[in-house]
Amino acid sequence: MPTSLSPSTLTPLTVLITGASSGIGAALAHCFARGGHRLVLVARNEATLRALAAALRATHGTRCDVLAADLAQPGAAEALAAELRRKRRPIDVLVNNAGVLEHGAFSAIDAARHQQLIDLNVSGLTAMLAAFVPAMLARGRGRVLNVASIAAFQPLPGLATYAATKAYVLSLSESLAEELRDSGVTVTALCPGITATAMLSGATARDARLAKLPAFLIGDVDAVAAEGHRACMAGEAIAVPGALNRAATMATGTAPKWLIRRIVGAMGRKLI
Repeated sequence: MPTSLSPSTLTPLTVLITGASSGIGAALAHCFARGGHRLVLVARNEATLRALAAALRATHGTRCDVLAADLAQPGAAEALAAELRRKRRPIDVLVNNAGVLEHGAFSAIDAARHQQLIDLNVSGLTAMLAAFVPAMLARGRGRVLNVASIAAFQPLPGLATYAATKAYVLSLSESLAEELRDSGVTVTALCPGITATAMLSGATARDARLAKLPAFLIGDVDAVAAEGHRACMAGEAIAVPGALNRAATMATGTAPKWLIRRIVGAMGRKLI
């Protein structure tokens, strides 16, 4: 199992976090800032990023670069990598957290919205990996943290496209973790369950039935980020925060697929 990055050789690290303006991304920024690392914060809303950067500097003394970008757009990842090369900011840790969610019946969601999920959750993430991993390999060191979801482990009616995009993230992360074994670059998939973030709040605002979710199913964003940070720096392939989520993913791996479809189908259809 890969060991943690050596503080004697790689501290401070430069950590690029996408989707950093809120939720898990902002919580991860605080985790890395506490370690004394330099941050590159990326999201669409520059004003929100600058407010976060100011808070990180005040709390942790962190050096932050802020780069506004819409990673769902073709060429955005390549442009971001080029800008950082001009700034001479080699990236030691890449955190792919940017993502979007849409809840509802597949047929009731516009085709353009399905495409938006794919453009960011799949294409944007893949482009970021293609833009930054080769340089890590050339240096012989690096860490990647891809934020997936426990939705990646089973079908989810009402979240069909979202779950499919996260299954892609998990599969790609596992494949790269093995492909890059012994290269000095590790890839970790963070698979949180339902987490108290702005994404959940937005989904609940659009569909009040989500407010009926039991409180024990909703994870704490700081705990999720702490587990993702730990697993990333340790070079673990998969991290599933929370005992209940880990039990659920283990069950989906051992139970027959038809049974899993029936169980999650009965639950998911009630929320559509």
